[in-house]
Amino acid sequence: MNLYVLRHASAGTRRANPLLDTRRPLDKEGKKQCLQLGHVLNGMRLHFDLIVSSPLKRSLQTASLVGMETGYEASILLSNALAPGAGFADFQKLLSECAEAENLLVVGHNPNITTFLGSLIALPKPARIRLRKGSIARVSYDRGAGILQWLLDPRTVRTLYTASTTSSRRKTSRK
Repeated sequence: MNLYVLRHASAGTRRANPLLDTRRPLDKEGKKQCLQLGHVLNGMRLHFDLIVSSPLKRSLQTASLVGMETGYEASILLSNALAPGAGFADFQKLLSECAEAENLLVVGHNPNITTFLGSLIALPKPARIRLRKGSIARVSYDRGAGILQWLLDPRTVRTLYTASTTSSRRKTSRK
């Protein structure tokens, strides 16, 4: 299985009221991050067989925008195993339920999505990984320890997006 682990994109500042925070949407920068990431993933010729998201609004929006940009047409599954309070056992159960998917995208929140990723690639003690908002990692996973193939930071995605949308022709100085 190719597992793609995505932290939701920028959603502004956290709300003090937990109920209001669950409904916090992506901000303008977050939407831009999703569109750029989708464009870059398209350029890499990636497609997803299944997308699973945390039920919180910002994760679902991230999953929807990235899925739309990559041509994903099926419905996005919601799972509490990706919600902020979920544990690693919940995440492992989710992965076993989605074992038929060859390319699986999961969208969640820090700190647990980072812990899940670290635990997948380094058992028994999780590896320390930094996933900024809008970061995506690819892990080759087959019910044991996974292998981290790559990790794209939002800054790298922005650079790749800019490079792919501008002319590839070198600028020459005209004196």
